[in-house]
Amino acid sequence: MDISVARTFLEVVKTGSFVGAAANLHLTQTAISARIRVLEEQLDGPLFVRNKAGARLTPAGEQFLRFATTLVQVWARAQQAVALPPGRETVVTVGAELSLWSPLLRHWLLWMRRECPGIAVRTHIDGSERLMEQVQEGSLDVAVLYAAPSRPGIIAELLFEEKLVLVRTTPTDLPLAREDHVQVDWGEEFAASHQAAFPDEPNAVVSISYGPLALDYILATGGSGYFREGFIRSYLDEGRLALVPNSPEFSYSAYVVHSTKADQEVMDRIRTGLREAALVSV
Repeated sequence: MDISVARTFLEVVKTGSFVGAAANLHLTQTAISARIRVLEEQLDGPLFVRNKAGARLTPAGEQFLRFATTLVQVWARAQQAVALPPGRETVVTVGAELSLWSPLLRHWLLWMRRECPGIAVRTHIDGSERLMEQVQEGSLDVAVLYAAPSRPGIIAELLFEEKLVLVRTTPTDLPLAREDHVQVDWGEEFAASHQAAFPDEPNAVVSISYGPLALDYILATGGSGYFREGFIRSYLDEGRLALVPNSPEFSYSAYVVHSTKADQEVMDRIRTGLREAALVSV
């Protein structure tokens, strides 16, 4: 079977329509329909029920879904194995959310270079939802992210427990206005918890989706915001930031996510390196 046909099938399943699959794969709807028609001829039965709302799987399509996923995963693995750099025994592809790259993943890359010279490493930055999808698809071996949702065929292991704490710039006797508080986007779970803790607080004048940028901003202008405790610990020690007394704290733990089919020997080495990196990063 042409692997591109299996990928097309999976894209229709993901988007729920031939139109959506065509847009994501940069193909015409006619090309998508032709690929699915060839696949249905090969499998001797319809895989989708098409209607104005889109496309949904038939019972045969439901059965084929797991095989299509495996086909794509195995092919991706085969491509990686064949393309191994000289002198390397295998390759691992690791993805993470942007806010986790520095310093955690930086320390992990240095650990891998020192302790696992036979493993080639490919890295990728993306949002948590896309990272989970890529682990499920088999295009990522491991993802490191916050608030990992439960997915079939996926294992999420706690990497470290982190807290989000409210800090402000110093000196603390210098009053701050409401507009000096910066809203940092730490995800939907934090937003809901924050709203519950501060139901009467108005929307922030400045909202920033990337923690390190928000920290740079308040250090330059003066202000307050919620940040990962481990990330701002050195600023607390230096006296450039101070914890806001009696403010609520929120859990914000990081997870290592991988497939149940992952190579356990390789996973053991990746896991060990991530835990070593977490010790010096958090």
